[in-house]
Amino acid sequence: MTGKRYLITGGAGFIGCNYVHRLLDHGEQVTVYDNLSRQGAEANLGWLRERHGADRLRLVVGDVCDYDPLAEAMRGVDVVIHLAGQTAVTTSVEDPRSDFEDNAVGTFNALEAARHAGTNPIFLYASTNKVYGRMENVAVIEHEAHYAYRDFPLGIPETQPLDFCSPYGCSKGAGDQYVRDYARIYGLPTVVLRQSCIYGPRQMGVEDQGWVAWFIIAVVTGKPITIYGDGKQVRDVLFVEDLLDAYDAAVARIDVAGGQVYNVGGGPAFTMSVWAEFGPILEGLVGRPVAVAWADWRPGDQRIYVSDIRRAERDLGWRPRVGVREGIERLYEWVAGHRHLFE
Repeated sequence: MTGKRYLITGGAGFIGCNYVHRLLDHGEQVTVYDNLSRQGAEANLGWLRERHGADRLRLVVGDVCDYDPLAEAMRGVDVVIHLAGQTAVTTSVEDPRSDFEDNAVGTFNALEAARHAGTNPIFLYASTNKVYGRMENVAVIEHEAHYAYRDFPLGIPETQPLDFCSPYGCSKGAGDQYVRDYARIYGLPTVVLRQSCIYGPRQMGVEDQGWVAWFIIAVVTGKPITIYGDGKQVRDVLFVEDLLDAYDAAVARIDVAGGQVYNVGGGPAFTMSVWAEFGPILEGLVGRPVAVAWADWRPGDQRIYVSDIRRAERDLGWRPRVGVREGIERLYEWVAGHRHLFE
C-alpha cells in the first residue's frame, strides 16, 4: 500500500474498472471520473461497489470535455490515469468532431487540470499503436495463416516515425504528443503508453472495438461475426492484468519513466492473427465450427502490428506473463459466466 490518491478518467470502462479494483484491493484512495456513456459502465460500477462497498468508491460523473469539474476532481491527487476517450477508428470516421473533442480536447483538459492540481501528479496516458499509421514503408511478408515483418522480428520500436492515419489516429496522436510535451515544458511527470490490443474480463467488446472480446461474445450469444480483410492480419495481444502491471511499474519507477514513451503490448511472443489463428482456438472452446461473413478492409487497418516492448522491459522491469491461449480461455469463461450482461 502506497497511500497515493488516484484519479482515473474513464474509470468505469473495461481497463479502468479493472485498475480501480486492483487499487482498492491494495488500499489506495481512488476517484473515478466518468460520464458513464460506455456500454457496461453501470454494470462495472455495480461490480466495484459489490466487491469493495459503495462507501469506498468515489465517483464523479463528468465529461473530460468539461474542464472545470475535471479540474475540481483532480485537485490534490497524486496519480492520474487518463483512459477516457473515444476508442473506435470506424466511429472516428463517421463523427470526427466528437472523436477530436473526446480525445484531443479531453486529453488537453486532463493535462491542464493536472498542471494546476497543486501536487504535480504522475500522469499516465493510454495511447495507441495507431499513432504509427499503416506503416506502408515497412516490408511485410505474407504467410499461409499470418503476416510477418521482414525487418522487425522483435516488433515496431518507439522510434518508428509517427504517421497518424484516420481521425482516431490523429486525435489520439495529438494527445500522445501533448502528454509527452507537458513533461518537457512544464515538468509534469507524464508517461505515454502506446497500447496494443488489450483484452480480458469485463470487456464489453463490440464489432468496432475490442475484437477479441467481441468474437467471444458473439459466439456465446449467437450474434453474427464479420471478418474485415483476409483474417490473416496480426496483432500482439495483451491480457488486462499484464497491462495493469505496466501501470504499476510506471508509477513505481516514475524517476525513470517520467517523460518517456513506451510500447505496451504482448510483443512478438504473444501474437495472433485475427481469424486464421484465433478462429481455431475459439472453435475449440465452443466445440463446433463458427460461421463468419467476410468484408473489405477497414480504413487505416494494418496488415500487422507487433510491439517491440524491450524499452518497457529495460526501464520498468515489465514483461507480459499471460499467454495467448490462457488469456482467451479466461476471457471465454468470464463471458460464458456473465452472458446476461450481453443479452
